[in-house]
Amino acid sequence: MSTYNFDDRAVRWNRFGDFVPAFHYTILDLDEKSRVVDVLFKLPANEQILLHRHHALNHTFVVQGEHRLYETDGSLREARPSGSYTVSPASEKPHREGGGEQDAIILFSIRPGDNEVLYELLDDEQNPLGTITFQTLVELYQAQQASTPG
Repeated sequence: MSTYNFDDRAVRWNRFGDFVPAFHYTILDLDEKSRVVDVLFKLPANEQILLHRHHALNHTFVVQGEHRLYETDGSLREARPSGSYTVSPASEKPHREGGGEQDAIILFSIRPGDNEVLYELLDDEQNPLGTITFQTLVELYQAQQASTPG
């Protein structure tokens, strides 16, 4: 069986915050009335992004690589191979995410319902650092649209 990589050269990636390691996103669509946001995230290979909690329903499809989820202590919780589709409800259990041996590209369809907070960002001791809200994504989408040529 042949292995293929997703050609993301035409994707206009945006850096998500000033987090280290850096991860990137592009918002494909945002429906304010239905409150659904479709986002491509690019998670760095062999790295773990910031500890966080999901406060909204997320449907994910792994486009490229392996989507890895980690426990708070850094141990691997789950590895989702390319082509995997997962429905994950909101959860109070924090985790980190990252790519496997290559950058992972994952389509997230975020469906918050009436929740305004989508993600809660945490430090290593699980103290709150901030939140990503639906309005945060509305503003990021508007900025992305304004900076898109032609």
